[in-house]
Amino acid sequence: MTASASTPAPAASAPAGANAMYAPLPSRQPTAAEMSALGRAMFFDPGLSASGKMACASCHSPDHAYGPPNGLSVQLGGPAGHDSGLRAVPSLRYLQTAGSFSEHHHDNDGNDSEDAGPTGGRTWDGRADSAHAQAAAPLLSPFEMANASEADVAARLRRAPYADRFRAAFGPAALDDDRQAFRLAGLALEVFQEEPKEFAPYDSKYDAVLRGQTRLSVQEARGLATFEDPNKGNCASCHISRITEDGAFPLFTDFGHIALGVPRNAALPANADPAFFDLGLCGPLRTDLKDHADYCGRFRTPSLRNVAMRQVFFHNGVFHTLEDALRFYALRDTRPARVYPRDAQGRVQKFDDLPETFRGNVNTEAPFGPRPGNRPVLSDGDIRDLVAFLHTLDDGWKPPAAAAR
Repeated sequence: MTASASTPAPAASAPAGANAMYAPLPSRQPTAAEMSALGRAMFFDPGLSASGKMACASCHSPDHAYGPPNGLSVQLGGPAGHDSGLRAVPSLRYLQTAGSFSEHHHDNDGNDSEDAGPTGGRTWDGRADSAHAQAAAPLLSPFEMANASEADVAARLRRAPYADRFRAAFGPAALDDDRQAFRLAGLALEVFQEEPKEFAPYDSKYDAVLRGQTRLSVQEARGLATFEDPNKGNCASCHISRITEDGAFPLFTDFGHIALGVPRNAALPANADPAFFDLGLCGPLRTDLKDHADYCGRFRTPSLRNVAMRQVFFHNGVFHTLEDALRFYALRDTRPARVYPRDAQGRVQKFDDLPETFRGNVNTEAPFGPRPGNRPVLSDGDIRDLVAFLHTLDDGWKPPAAAAR
């Protein structure tokens, strides 16, 4: 039996992958420079937020290595700009090789058979597998830019002063469909965040040392030695400090996920509820690993590049000086009363930001480990030396002669 002339022909199906993030566009493929310029415009545009006051750059300040611009533990956002987030803002620099999150990671460090466990992702809990996924999260987060949907973002893009440039780059129909507009916006933000000069300049003093252009001071060299000593700082076990086997300069992170047991930050509004816990890989912002009890309390290891520029440390922003953040490593197990609060009976509440059932996940490698009352592995002098060394990881270093001009 043949179809009658009035029977509509079956609709042509879209080719596989037509709506994928990197799918070619039917109209026009913009250049990387065009996409980066659009991404930059969006990154600095507060008009993409519900409040009209919050841009990506509000939290990720270029003057602070694309990290937080102030000492707030968490930044304020939401529909009116008054809502507190759950976590401290991480830097967006040096994430190009973070890779997608994996529960089983193998480094090319000469021991490729070793399973490093949960690794990767671009957020504290690794749930963003790419720069465009990371960019989408604050656009839609209720306590950040607070758009209710992709359609809200698309509507703001249509009203943006760069809307015509958007259409010129991606094609005249680029903003007609909400989902496509959101996808293309994420692509442009991703290309911008891959700009080496902005997001991976490798121009710290330590980079100059690795290039043989300068030398560390005596104190900075002591700090590096403590940093790399497996029996003292042991920092380099997670914050890799040497040029890699394949010749790449160090990122000062292995992108792994680790539980450190930092103290609860009573200043966070969410923590006013004693039943609330931020468990990192186990939630609340990530939900696919909520049943992995051995992952609870783990957060991604951040790069220590530009760490001395920060005013808030760890996922909950509980410490506000680099010295205090380092002192936590020295005192957590040896002087816990100086780190954690006491209950009504005067007992120290160690690991107070983790339910007791998950406290076995907390890392105990050096410099952790000595029992209460024992001498800390890191002395006050060691901490001063470490701070001096960590300052050499700040981007924008210039030789003294050049800096004086």
